[in-house]
Amino acid sequence: MNYRWLAIIPALFFSTSLTGSSLFAQSEHEADQAVPNLTVAPGLKATLFSSEPRISSPSSMDVDAQGRVWICEVVNYRAGIRNIPTREAGDRIVILEDTNGDGKADESKVFYQGNDINGSQGICVLGNKVIVAASPNVFLFTDEDNDGKADKKELLFKVAGGEHDHSAHASVFGPDGRLYWNFGNEGGQVFDAAGKPILERDGRPVLDNGKPYWGGMVFRCNLDGSDFEVLAHNFRNNYEVTVDSFGTLWQSDNDDDGNRGVRINYVMEFGNYGYLDQLTGARWKTPRTGMHEEIPLRHWHLRDPGVVPNLLQTGAGSPTGICVYEGALLPEKYRNEIIHSDAGPNVVRAYPVKKEGAGYEAEIANIITSEKDKWFRPSDVCIAPDGSLFVADWYDPGVGGHRIGDQERGRIFRIAPPDAKYQFQKLDLSTIEGAIAGIKSPNVATRYLAWNKLHELQAEAQPQLEELYQSDNQRFRARALWLLAGIEGKAGDYVSLAIKDKNPDIRITGLRAARRYKLDVIPLVKQLAHDDSPQVRRECAIALHHSKSPAAPELWATLVDQYDGKDRWYLEALGIGMDGQEKKFMTAWLKQAGDNWNTPVGRDLLWRSKIPLAIPYLVKIIEDPQTQQAALPRYFRALDFIPGKEKNEAVAELSLFKEDGNQKRETYIIAEALSRMSANVVTSDKKYQQALNQVIDSSRGTPEFIKLVEKFKAKEFYPELVKLGSHSGKSQTAVDAIRAALTLKQNALIQKALSSKRDNEKEQNEKLDLIWALGNTAHNGANKILLSIIQDPEEPLVDRREAVRAVAKSRPGAHALLDLAEKGKVDPQLEQTAAAAMSSTIMKDVKERAAKLFPAPPTRNNKPLPPINVLAGMKGDVVDGRVMFNTKGTCAKCHVVNGMGKEVGPDLSEIGKKLSREALFESILYPSAGISHNFEAYTVILVSGNVVNGLLVNKTDDAITIKDAEAIARTFKMDDVEEVIQQKVSLMPADLQKVLTEEELINIVEYLTTLKQAKPIKKASL
Repeated sequence: MNYRWLAIIPALFFSTSLTGSSLFAQSEHEADQAVPNLTVAPGLKATLFSSEPRISSPSSMDVDAQGRVWICEVVNYRAGIRNIPTREAGDRIVILEDTNGDGKADESKVFYQGNDINGSQGICVLGNKVIVAASPNVFLFTDEDNDGKADKKELLFKVAGGEHDHSAHASVFGPDGRLYWNFGNEGGQVFDAAGKPILERDGRPVLDNGKPYWGGMVFRCNLDGSDFEVLAHNFRNNYEVTVDSFGTLWQSDNDDDGNRGVRINYVMEFGNYGYLDQLTGARWKTPRTGMHEEIPLRHWHLRDPGVVPNLLQTGAGSPTGICVYEGALLPEKYRNEIIHSDAGPNVVRAYPVKKEGAGYEAEIANIITSEKDKWFRPSDVCIAPDGSLFVADWYDPGVGGHRIGDQERGRIFRIAPPDAKYQFQKLDLSTIEGAIAGIKSPNVATRYLAWNKLHELQAEAQPQLEELYQSDNQRFRARALWLLAGIEGKAGDYVSLAIKDKNPDIRITGLRAARRYKLDVIPLVKQLAHDDSPQVRRECAIALHHSKSPAAPELWATLVDQYDGKDRWYLEALGIGMDGQEKKFMTAWLKQAGDNWNTPVGRDLLWRSKIPLAIPYLVKIIEDPQTQQAALPRYFRALDFIPGKEKNEAVAELSLFKEDGNQKRETYIIAEALSRMSANVVTSDKKYQQALNQVIDSSRGTPEFIKLVEKFKAKEFYPELVKLGSHSGKSQTAVDAIRAALTLKQNALIQKALSSKRDNEKEQNEKLDLIWALGNTAHNGANKILLSIIQDPEEPLVDRREAVRAVAKSRPGAHALLDLAEKGKVDPQLEQTAAAAMSSTIMKDVKERAAKLFPAPPTRNNKPLPPINVLAGMKGDVVDGRVMFNTKGTCAKCHVVNGMGKEVGPDLSEIGKKLSREALFESILYPSAGISHNFEAYTVILVSGNVVNGLLVNKTDDAITIKDAEAIARTFKMDDVEEVIQQKVSLMPADLQKVLTEEELINIVEYLTTLKQAKPIKKASL
């Protein structure tokens, strides 16, 4: 499965056979509970088509023209790197068949078995040929006698990435008669069967090296592998691509796990999708000018020129199979929409799409979810010949990450309206009418067979195809158009007809068909350049990609004239259109624009162009007083993409920029310019050195200050850099300042700041903030400092606990702490803090070690809890949570919510806006991991021998007041007190979860998340 998928179950659940350790009763994992555990959208019903023992661990699926379901099993998933029992004969391709139409498979057959298809992640059935992606190989199997057994195995492609989840994925047959497939960011390079590097149309190797392609890619080629094209690149792990009848491509992409950045993409042909920095190949964590604050957006370099926008970001997940539903059986809301499986959050969704400018916008509509059984792992979705939806369920306690927790189970579900039987008309290719019926099928495998028959018939099928082209169904019309344009000598006629059609989707299909059959697109673009639809004009821009026609620059400028200066989809299409010829195209537009270039449109084009021609214009934009400071990072970032002497001279000019009246803006411009200059150039020239000193002095406390001090090693400002780390709160500025100080080897200054005397609460909090910043730097130099705090018994306990949380944020730091724990060198007072921190981590290796040293606390029914990050992803019942909160013996006994309850611990009326879900679980499960200020527990030992425990309310020289666990305040004269001892643990019970089940605990947290505003206190009547 998907290599970087989220592991969402503690290590003890990952065993090669199931045990009693599970999220709920063992019987709940049996196949007879599979359907009851699902929640299915209204108007639909799930039935279990097949399950274990007939199949196990299905990773990829296809449904053929006979309605048979083909499955790639991955029992041996990543067996080579894991010590697990394997199926010695290798993984299997299994065919499941329902022979009596009851919607359940009653026959199964092994098409092929072998260790050469272990961990396969893609299957595509094309008549008697089957394409299987089993990295590093893409195989073509042939069933020569149609007996359901592979008779021939050939190598279609080979990829460089070895056996890897982020490599070759499933193929799909397109409406244009070509093959579409992809690989993730470990694919590396594509070779033919003889091992020769595949070259695309432009003669470039299909190679992940930034020249020009990065990461995951989407491909199109003929069925024999010839005429190879790279359609898009710079994805992380784009699991599967799908294509609709108009030739529009859609796919999902997985983020670096834990960053809530999973995305759905409309794949604009020849687009860059921004996983890596196109300029350097750096990943999203590398600081860059103008990047988003929000990690899910920053993740994809969306503010860099040349990056196509995302259609939708769906948060955390492990995205898998995808298809376009072009049937009529399911309810209207799902028709012609994307359907997608996401194994991580246990869901199959539709993404209803609407056109938005030159692109699209989408929403989420769940089809199947499983709140009860978190082992439901939908790995693929396909459409059957009757229009029903089939869902493959890998069924496992976790998802990927080189893991498999259950090698025995696996399910296939059929989703359809409640009364819809699994019945359909068999494909008849003996007549043209039968083939026409086949090309209308919602099932791609059926359409493949029909397409080949109709294409083979050529002009003989023309009348029937023309009739289909007159259909009211626009998708049928598009399928007919692709075939009509494929009739020898007729491409020009039907393309000319299509581009005059009243439907913009047909006009788009006509233009794509012209490219498919290699017609001259220039006359067509001329006719469509003023089209009312921005989507059609988008396709015109894409059609100009690498065109050598002398008319292309002027046509491109015409398309620019209709850009509104706002639509990023349109802008990126224009960028794709001028790719490789930016100077020629931009010169044509600038000549046309003349002095009127400085408009939103002109600024966007210059930002997007990434060529030396744009430099003087970008400088003018930056210097223009009408350019708001918030927009300046965008144009400086554009300069980063332009190499050479002209850019260096431009930033040198900007470093001496002067502007009357706006010191803040001037400082920013000079700082950004200097940061792009060579340190030798700046320090060897007095005018630049003077500018540097002035801007550092005037930019104190800003990101520019940090950047300049670090780059130019301005030693006199090192102490201020460290001070900034402790005086900026828990902020990006603090983290960047301390990271810079560590890079500059100022560990001694940092330790001096940490050891400074703290006389008041403000200064104490500054130290905690500095510790927090150290933990967030991801700099190995921080770990030694943090570990020294943790191991120093003279350090305040609150600081040591913060250091534990901080060191656990990095893999080396976490393992160093675990090393100490294994040797018994972690203070028992820190164990709860360590347990909480390790439970919340997404680092699987850390979580495994920590689970042995700091096992999760059991619940009321004595079942171990999953990690905090898993609990945080589970939804609960607010009403039940409110009831549990107020039940005697739980939360309301010590906490007040809007005036109700006992005021022992902190008032929780606004806790939902103060703490995240993760923090709420941590507070309940590990109360001593971090005790709120002023809620430390004290023990008062009286002269009489009595002992009182509680919270300190007040203490003077004469008396002390303690509030006990029953919220009763008791005051004692100091003359009667023997000793007052501050406790190191929370007054809150450390085993509160023992009175709750997992479900009750989740429900309480769900309720707490709703507490975001205290009710106002009414004034008493006078």
